[in-house]
Amino acid sequence: MNHKSGFVNILGNPNVGKSTIMNALVGEKLSIITSKAQTTRHRIMGIVNGDDFQIVYSDTPGILKPRYTLQETMMGFVNTALSDADMIIYVTDVNEQNVSGGEYLQKIKESGIPTIIAINKIDLTDQVKLEKIVSTWHLAFPDSPVIPVSGLIKFNLETLLNVILTKLPESPPFFPKDQLTDKFERFFASEIIREKILLNYDKEIPYSVEIEIESFTDAKNLISIRALIHVARDSQKGIIIGHKGSMLKKVGTEARRDMEDFFAKKVFLELYVKVSKDWRDKPQSLKKFGYN
Repeated sequence: MNHKSGFVNILGNPNVGKSTIMNALVGEKLSIITSKAQTTRHRIMGIVNGDDFQIVYSDTPGILKPRYTLQETMMGFVNTALSDADMIIYVTDVNEQNVSGGEYLQKIKESGIPTIIAINKIDLTDQVKLEKIVSTWHLAFPDSPVIPVSGLIKFNLETLLNVILTKLPESPPFFPKDQLTDKFERFFASEIIREKILLNYDKEIPYSVEIEIESFTDAKNLISIRALIHVARDSQKGIIIGHKGSMLKKVGTEARRDMEDFFAKKVFLELYVKVSKDWRDKPQSLKKFGYN
């Protein structure tokens, strides 16, 4: 039997549910999820294997117009995902208005890469409205399957998977069959901490934060982690720490619990806060944090 394998890259605007869909397709929480835009900063691969196929999914940052250097780097991940895809899943949702316009939609059309339109969050609309949305996307992408799904309640994802498999090119696997992702444990530890910051702080604070794992020691029965929370300005340090350290303790407790679930092992987590002025606009800092 011939083997199929390919890179299936997930693109779309911020907050349409790309990460939720990838996590559901992979069966593991590889990408953090919050209601805030720009939750995903990196390109994250999730690998799904069958006897005769390997799908290498890529979750990507939301498409945006960059306002600072970090966002330019995030869009670099999106551009790379557009250029190296064997297949694109373009995720929209029932609330998006702009179907025909947009520079990136035009780029996808002109790329010639097989594309699937996934309309997410259909649990938030009714059948009549959904049919109109599906019809509009069929007109915009007449050569592409348009599949209504709900990543949150895992509705119609099997249909999406079956369509992916029909379009997947014949190829040997790109990765070992037991590999789940291209990221290391340190990356997931840092993302879990950043997720808790996104959930516990408002306004600009979550977008001014980056996590650095200073040490990660995996012993037999315990993982010990020391992490630095970098902020962009002096005033943000006190907000992250909170009154008598209350907020930092809350973030640490929530992150540790999620890490223990993720790593299936006890975790000892130490958190510290450091001011790294304007790190989002400094290429050297961005390189240090893995944005290259």
